[in-house]
Amino acid sequence: MYCEAYSFNHPTMQNKRVVVDALFQQFPEIRYTAIYEAGDLYLQQRQQTADSSAAETDKYEELLVNPAVLLLARQRGNIDCGGLRHIVIAYGPFYQLIKEIRGGHISICLAIQSDLNTLPLRIFSFLAEQYPGLL
Repeated sequence: MYCEAYSFNHPTMQNKRVVVDALFQQFPEIRYTAIYEAGDLYLQQRQQTADSSAAETDKYEELLVNPAVLLLARQRGNIDCGGLRHIVIAYGPFYQLIKEIRGGHISICLAIQSDLNTLPLRIFSFLAEQYPGLL
């Protein structure tokens, strides 16, 4: 499934759509995914998702909240914790998995029953293998 044609040196909405579609196909636990890179935001929610937040609030979470949370956690992690790998936020009916990428972040909403001990590593390994240069 590796796609050489999708370079993340010059991101496009089509590139992001391909990545999000692949994540939905590979991981049924994923409810929503957003990629914010180089000032462009692409977000998509799985169709059959219950207890979802509003699309407008998702947009502002990706533009304001997640970049600020990542900045604070990265700065703290760089002091004496060896950096920042990713963040998991436990909201009411779901988890939000957030990871920095070059020029932005990827944000993945996971079903509440997801195994947080294994799923983030599986997701990030998949992304690194299928889309080199994204992470």
